[in-house]
Amino acid sequence: MRTQTPIPGKALRPVSRGAKVSSQINHGVLGKGLSRFRRALLRWYDRSRRDLPWRRTRDPYAIWLSEIMLQQTRVVAVLEHYRIFLARFPDVEALAAAREDDVLAAWSGLGYYQRARRLHQCARQIVEQHGGCFPRAFDSLLALPGIGRYTAAAIASIAFAKPVAVVDGNVARVLERIMGIPLTAAQSWQHAQALLDDLRPGDFNQAMMELGATVCTPRAPRCPECPVRQWCATQGEIPRTLTSTRQRKKQIWCALEQRDGVGQRCNEIRLVQRPKHASLMAGMWELPASSEPPRSAPAHWRTFRHSITVTDYTVHVLRDPPLANAPFTARGKWIAIDRIPQLPITGLTRKILRAGGII
Repeated sequence: MRTQTPIPGKALRPVSRGAKVSSQINHGVLGKGLSRFRRALLRWYDRSRRDLPWRRTRDPYAIWLSEIMLQQTRVVAVLEHYRIFLARFPDVEALAAAREDDVLAAWSGLGYYQRARRLHQCARQIVEQHGGCFPRAFDSLLALPGIGRYTAAAIASIAFAKPVAVVDGNVARVLERIMGIPLTAAQSWQHAQALLDDLRPGDFNQAMMELGATVCTPRAPRCPECPVRQWCATQGEIPRTLTSTRQRKKQIWCALEQRDGVGQRCNEIRLVQRPKHASLMAGMWELPASSEPPRSAPAHWRTFRHSITVTDYTVHVLRDPPLANAPFTARGKWIAIDRIPQLPITGLTRKILRAGGII
């Protein structure tokens, strides 16, 4: 197991209210103050944590799935997908045996579809090389495809009670505010390991993440509610200037075409499959789209807002555009609507089809 060597320093001690950010780091890794810090954080977590389904289990498969889904995705967006995905693939053997298209279909709507492909690949390797059992050691978890340092630490600590710390964006922010100075990634991991409660490592890691997600938030932190406020060097300030990524803005036009099916088949819609080797959402199905406005003026149905990574899209949806708009109507395949739940469709397409009452 990989562990980090604690930084030597003074005991964690309360910082007076209103104290300025010190030029000396608040090490907080030794002494009685650290024990009180841990107890205060864990008492708060036991009392105030959100009731989330992946916190009711120590099953490494369920914990792994939640951690992958939560990458760059809000909790509220994950909850229903998590429930549906677990119902469809209840264990690692079921996931490993599934077709990739079925996995992508179940993932549809969460975005960042490469996560689903790596999840599937990892499940197969666990079945083939580990007999369907998750390895318990941090290094062995880290060797699996799609599992990085954070995910390996989360599984090891939460599922197997291994004393290894985690650092995500929430934890890094909490650490910087407590310590009082900007931290490099390496320093964040080092301090997280030094603060970790070895008796309850999984709960402590989740408490640090919960604190950053619900109290020590990026903007307007709720400092009066913070269980470890007395030890915080910054009292909610971030000891650096944050730079935000500027979102690009684009417009696209989508065609939503529907026709009666052949024979006894249900209605159909036209969909386009993205190339298998596309850099974004490879192999996913979507509505025909163009970055250029239509040449004629078909009936405009609705406009949607949709974001993918650093781009904000304004999406104009055209309902059954005329044949003159060849960029839309000449592409794709007619797909029976009852087949759509089995297809990996993009989140934008799912949003549009749901708005139209089609799925």
